[in-house]
Amino acid sequence: MKDTQFDNTYLSVKKLFIDYLQRKKLRKTPERFAILKEIYSTNGHFDIDTLYNQMKDNKYRVSRATLYNTIELLLDCGLVIRHQFGHNCAQYERSYKFRQHDHFIDLETETVMEFCDPRLFEIQKSIEEQLGVEITHHSLIFYGHKKQN
Repeated sequence: MKDTQFDNTYLSVKKLFIDYLQRKKLRKTPERFAILKEIYSTNGHFDIDTLYNQMKDNKYRVSRATLYNTIELLLDCGLVIRHQFGHNCAQYERSYKFRQHDHFIDLETETVMEFCDPRLFEIQKSIEEQLGVEITHHSLIFYGHKKQN
């Protein structure tokens, strides 16, 4: 059974990526599209090593250098977001048509949990009005521990 939602999303992001590559006069390589497809078939956050191993497991042959370079392109064209959650390894997640959310990190397990609070949207609007700016994106991370019952 085909996942038509994934297919539609992937076709949309692929078109955006093709348009971006054409504007920048960059090559449209099979490796770049394989990386894009792997990212958009992955849920949640990932790092380069996890993505590299996932692609190896799925029989794709891409180098780490190609992964890093392609991630930079995807960041530049807005299809991926980078997070630095307090340790040295950058985490990424897909960003096309995904709901705005923020993060809580459990300091003991380094588990990243996502949450969405509509009050943050109201705060953002208030800041835009106060400062006369347009906020295009934000990052909010809470750190702490799970409560013991």
